[in-house]
Amino acid sequence: MRLLAWALRLCELSGQGAPGRPVSARVCLGLRISKGPRERCWASIRAVGTRSDLPSHPCVATRIMRPDDANVAGNVHGGTILKMIEEAGAIISTRHCNSQNGERCVAALARVERTDFLSPMCIGEVAHVSAEITYTSKHSVEVQVNVMSENILTGTKKLTNKATLWYVPLSLKNVDKVLEVPPVVYSRQEQEEEGRKRYEAQKLERMETKWRNGDIVQPALNPEPNTVSYSQSSLIHLVGPSDCTLHGFVHGGVTMKLMDEVAGIVAARHCKTNIVTASVDAINFHDKIRKVAASDLESPLLCHHHLWAHDLHEQ
Repeated sequence: MRLLAWALRLCELSGQGAPGRPVSARVCLGLRISKGPRERCWASIRAVGTRSDLPSHPCVATRIMRPDDANVAGNVHGGTILKMIEEAGAIISTRHCNSQNGERCVAALARVERTDFLSPMCIGEVAHVSAEITYTSKHSVEVQVNVMSENILTGTKKLTNKATLWYVPLSLKNVDKVLEVPPVVYSRQEQEEEGRKRYEAQKLERMETKWRNGDIVQPALNPEPNTVSYSQSSLIHLVGPSDCTLHGFVHGGVTMKLMDEVAGIVAARHCKTNIVTASVDAINFHDKIRKVAASDLESPLLCHHHLWAHDLHEQ
């Protein structure tokens, strides 16, 4: 707490920004975490001004990619990147929706637009996930997310992912109550008009896909090789507390990671080789997956998250 107060005080004295305006600065603190002379942990703190100014600043999440993030090809698992993208979007949208006095809420993922994996990310590289609010309607928030990878040995950076996500604020008191979103100030009138067009387009497509949700291909017994039925796969996941939000339902990023895993199983089974995620089409979240109590475990359908996928190229 003393170090944080000192860092914020240093930002105030740094002279960046006029009086009465928020100051943005970066302060690096060296913290000794062991007795060894060379073992130090460096933390980065950014002061971004007052609470009401936060939506105008991007949310940046950074972490190094570890071996347990790898896929069979040795690159970072596509589902891991999707999960990081959703987490950054949830942070900035929840922060914005609580920027004014009123009923507290948490932002829930409603839709993800098409996402392309522009470049692979390797183990040992640092992922920088930057999220920024680009449009708000009465009950939804549009968030743009960019993912950069950094080779900390050479300093080389490259863009790996770009994504657009839509969130809705749900009341902490009533999970089924959607609250109103505080408006944002646009620098140009065209930004608001373009955002409204994107909002109407995604709303229409979301309603269309909702009516097609019942089109599920049932698994076949003893399918022939290299057919749709042969590559079809399913994945069952027991929902735990670490998968859930404050409301007790599954994070959208967890769901997308599971979808990427089962889709990867389908692709690998069909191609019979290592595969990586190249692109994800638009994903709509129509209902919540809840964490069940111990008393509900007698009903497997209530406590399992069942995902299926099949190869559409054969149809």
